[in-house]
Amino acid sequence: MTPPAVLTIAGSDSGGGAGIQADLKVFAALGAYGTSVLTAVTAQNTRGVDAVLPLPPRTVAEQLDSVLADFGVRAAKTGMLGSPAVAAVVADAARDGRLPHLVVDPVLVATSGHRLGVVAAVERLLPYARVATPNCAEAAAITGRPVDDLAGMVAAAEALAAGGPEHVVVTGGDLSGGEAVDVLHGGGITTLLRAPRVDTRHTHGTGCSFSAAIAVRLALGDPVPAAVGAAKEYVHRALTGARGWELGAGRGPLDHFGWTA
Repeated sequence: MTPPAVLTIAGSDSGGGAGIQADLKVFAALGAYGTSVLTAVTAQNTRGVDAVLPLPPRTVAEQLDSVLADFGVRAAKTGMLGSPAVAAVVADAARDGRLPHLVVDPVLVATSGHRLGVVAAVERLLPYARVATPNCAEAAAITGRPVDDLAGMVAAAEALAAGGPEHVVVTGGDLSGGEAVDVLHGGGITTLLRAPRVDTRHTHGTGCSFSAAIAVRLALGDPVPAAVGAAKEYVHRALTGARGWELGAGRGPLDHFGWTA
């Protein structure tokens, strides 16, 4: 069978753990053909981001036009957009119906703490998202309210869903506790997704990988709750597989391909 084409619109991670590089690994691992639109080039590794070079909006638009004119993209996801002008280019494509099953990963702050985007850029895209996947810090930045416990996650998911996305998943991997709990809200229904927390420093690119996995499952025809559940299971396996790795001195990458049993 021909694999479904899935598109990632995001920045490059020179360390290979997040961004475009992580998305393409996830697409391949889960049986999709990956296409990409680059929004920025970063100099980064497991210890942090050293430099960011946003690409011109025209360059982003040209990449979008080239990919969408030739591939029957079945789902798309966004990561770091870099600037409001780039977000406007992507939002225009989404508004015109060119980005089906859009998953918006609102990358505002990297795991290392470096700010990579602006809230206004993400807010332009949310009305067109089938699924938005903020972590607690990103949900707090967008809603303007604290998100530091389960009750805050539920409130943030409801507030964000009211702003346009069909479904919102607020991920709780950054909180403490024996479980990693995510909050899925859509259609007036809130669901808690639970998994045992994996004790590992290899967590770089977790959000990118989660949103990329959702996009693949949507491209394959899953309804949103099933896609989100499958993505959570995939990321849990990837975290577990990488926990014994010795890659980099900081927050290392995930085992996207199941190399470690």
